[in-house]
Amino acid sequence: MELKPLLKRLGSMVRAFFTFLFALMVLGVMVWAYVQGFQLVTSDYGIISFGFYGLLLSLHVLVQSSFAFVEHRRMKTRTEACTFTKTIGFTISAYQEDPVYLRECLNSVRALKYPPELMRIVMVIDGNSEDDLYMQEMFREVFADRNPGYYVWKNNYHTWDPTKPQGDGVTPGELGPVGDDGFVISEDPQRKEVEQLISSNRCVCIMQQWGGKREVMYTAFKALGLSVDYIQVCDSDTKLDPLATVELCKVLESSRKYGAVGGDVMILNMKESYISFMSSLRYWMAFNIERSCQSFFNCVSCISGPLGLYRNDLLQQFLESWYGQMFLGTHCTFGDDRHLTNRMLSMGYATKYTARSKCYTETPAQFLRWLNQQTRWTKSYFREWLYNAMWWHKHHLWMTYESIVSGVFPFFVTATIIKLFWAGTLWDILWVLCCIQLIGLVKASYACILRRDFVMVFMSLYSALYMTSLLPAKYFAIITMNKSSWGTSGRRKMVGNFMPLLPLSVWSAILLGGLFYTIYKESQVGWLTAAKILETRFLIFACVAYVCYWFFMIFLYWAWFRRLCRTRSRNYQVSV
Repeated sequence: MELKPLLKRLGSMVRAFFTFLFALMVLGVMVWAYVQGFQLVTSDYGIISFGFYGLLLSLHVLVQSSFAFVEHRRMKTRTEACTFTKTIGFTISAYQEDPVYLRECLNSVRALKYPPELMRIVMVIDGNSEDDLYMQEMFREVFADRNPGYYVWKNNYHTWDPTKPQGDGVTPGELGPVGDDGFVISEDPQRKEVEQLISSNRCVCIMQQWGGKREVMYTAFKALGLSVDYIQVCDSDTKLDPLATVELCKVLESSRKYGAVGGDVMILNMKESYISFMSSLRYWMAFNIERSCQSFFNCVSCISGPLGLYRNDLLQQFLESWYGQMFLGTHCTFGDDRHLTNRMLSMGYATKYTARSKCYTETPAQFLRWLNQQTRWTKSYFREWLYNAMWWHKHHLWMTYESIVSGVFPFFVTATIIKLFWAGTLWDILWVLCCIQLIGLVKASYACILRRDFVMVFMSLYSALYMTSLLPAKYFAIITMNKSSWGTSGRRKMVGNFMPLLPLSVWSAILLGGLFYTIYKESQVGWLTAAKILETRFLIFACVAYVCYWFFMIFLYWAWFRRLCRTRSRNYQVSV
């Protein structure tokens, strides 16, 4: 065995060992700080206190925000020009899309400031029934001057069975030679037609048998093969900025070590409801602080599906393993974008984020559909967390540290809430609620400064959604992790999955039960001691402050934002 490969393998093993030790150290410090409850500052009778665990979380937010700020400065000072020499396979995944969103998506793709002769646009529709034809017809209409190709595939890459007769009357024996064992050696003839169509046309729309989003993406990736340098992913409800592709290309061209890059995803229907408005603020925080910080260390954890660019020569190397991903014996369908990113990270390549590439995408405006979406994303997050842990040693220690912190945080929050509601006092419950809002307000204030937009102050209201809905939904997602689906239904039909409401009901019962128990327990103690008298004062002042805060923020939301930005709902409702 040659010495150089041996030393490289040994170095990788050593790095993996010390990375594992670092992960254990971070986890150990967090658990110790939480369990020990060491207090740094405390008031008389311990009514108000600030502990070591709170200090760690505060430092995490400060450090994360600082690196995000530095990365944004880097983005603004980048002066490299796009070479306009790379060929791009532009893939669009579509499933029962709202015609308004689809048309906006296709028009924005058409308006991209990237040479059309260097792009191959492929839209794959997950469904081949008559109800899906409107999407293909719209594609042909928008790209009519580019002589678009289109095809209705009866199967897809993974449903063809050469042993069964086909609907057109052709028998298996007519499609290919028979092997020595009597098995038909054949391929789907329509598959060849699809691949030929994509290789010979700049704009192609394929309708295929339903198989889920990952199947749709696989068709586009597989059919394109190595015919392009980069592959860009896009959803059918995404409206792209004209320079979106150009800015993504600049990043990949700047360094060969960059395997993929994502852009800034904003909300198209922000003004449609309170849910969509909150989602728009959360999106901004997720991309411009969390992923911006990750980009500083070249380890973005997820290149979002609406806007991402990959090196095609690398993507083709793990295409089959990406599609064939299994978890606990079940084939994975959701979490396609996160696993695609993880596969790139597993090869040791960096993943980046640039806020200069922008797009708008639709988000659920109804609570139930939003909850289903968040449940699906949480499933993929925890599943991919386990996969990502195997490659921590190939990247900066920040990826290890942040994975540990974000992975265990929901469990610490759950334990804290249950403990205070069942074993604490009324003041303990009110104090933790005030702290949650205070932390949210601090982060929202920083976001206002970074974005230079006062609207980010409403981000502090997101804590209510997190505590009442997202937190219990995480446990439901873990329990049902093997259940695969698109998660959110197509825009043309209502969501019929009410199961995610079950954990919310259980969570409400736990908290209300704890609250009533605490009220009963507090009623049995004396309130005339010096400690209880002081606690009563804090309780009254905090109650007034907490209630006033919520009344003020709700008034600000309805009287200011809704009055200025209310949109007519008919702009988003189209009968087909």
